[in-house]
Amino acid sequence: MDITDIFKIPLFRNFTQKMQEDFLENLEYTIENHSKGKTIIHQDSPCQAIHVLLEGKLNVDVVDVSGIEVRVEVIQAPRTFATPHVFSEKNLFPATFSVEEDVVLMKIAKESFFKMMHSMPLLLHNFLCVSTSCNKCTMTRLRVLSFRGIRSRYIYYLLDHLKEGQDTVDMEHNQVQLAEYFGVTRPALSKEIGKLVDSGFISISRGKVKILNKQALISLL
Repeated sequence: MDITDIFKIPLFRNFTQKMQEDFLENLEYTIENHSKGKTIIHQDSPCQAIHVLLEGKLNVDVVDVSGIEVRVEVIQAPRTFATPHVFSEKNLFPATFSVEEDVVLMKIAKESFFKMMHSMPLLLHNFLCVSTSCNKCTMTRLRVLSFRGIRSRYIYYLLDHLKEGQDTVDMEHNQVQLAEYFGVTRPALSKEIGKLVDSGFISISRGKVKILNKQALISLL
């Protein structure tokens, strides 16, 4: 583990060498190690620190209003998670986090981070950018679920994850996780994906989906 890996993360990006040294010297933090299979954070538990995943992978699961647990993401180091919730009114974790691959976790004291933001305008700027990005992810999920049909949800998900100038989407979720994300069964989702492939709208290979006819997909929304 290299603690300086945190400076590859958007929250700490663009720090000069001097800023990096000052930041680590004055920051209050702890390092934790957790093994595969362990649940390290429960949904709706208090969020009192900035959490930085230095090594490993975490599963992110949300229990919806009907009591169904949905896998929304698998996050991989290095990255922060649940960052905006530290300073929110209720400051509760929005999901349950469990270890997919052994992790090394850095926990930055809330008060220490707050002081650092006051003395480092770049850190404050990065925090606001990360918070905006997290809000966008939430809005994307709500937008996906606003479509009634499975096919429309899948198409919107693809188009939202398609980077400008490209025709291929690197899928963050497998079909089981996508089905949970969409709130549908895997067989139903697989059937709709198969129809899109058979119709020549998309092709799938090794976790990548190639958009063959973008305008046709848009017309199906």
